[in-house]
Amino acid sequence: MNYYSFRQDWTAVLQLLNQSLYGEEMVCSMSTQLYHIPATANLKGNGEMHNHLVPASYHRVTAAGSARRLQNGESHESIIKTLVSCVDNGLKQDQEVKKWLPVMRDNAPEEYKPFIQTIIDWQEQTEQSLSSAKRLLNQMGYGTQELFQNQY
Repeated sequence: MNYYSFRQDWTAVLQLLNQSLYGEEMVCSMSTQLYHIPATANLKGNGEMHNHLVPASYHRVTAAGSARRLQNGESHESIIKTLVSCVDNGLKQDQEVKKWLPVMRDNAPEEYKPFIQTIIDWQEQTEQSLSSAKRLLNQMGYGTQELFQNQY
């Protein structure tokens, strides 16, 4: 196996993944906070949204770790496959997260609607960063081929 093709500068990919992780941190912390506020503890859609937010977070963390390993000099095809599949799977989970956030906002008490809108704004930012990472990976020649598809 020729590992030379994996010896690239991964800085830009890692930066985009870190930006996406930061946004994910905000979405996770803010939406989980709603469980600890009596008026929003049982907010419709929050549990369903978290069913997708948790795997989306896992995929972001795994993608960022893979990019960091590549940036630090590791060079194995399986790391690239992990990175690409986790970016794709994170984006798939994001679509489900995005479906439930408006449900949450629409069912929240009026005083919490702006707070949930801020969560939606953070989610949009985190998705944009992850989508940019996907585009950059495609430009680098690591597109989302069947070979790179995996459920993990």
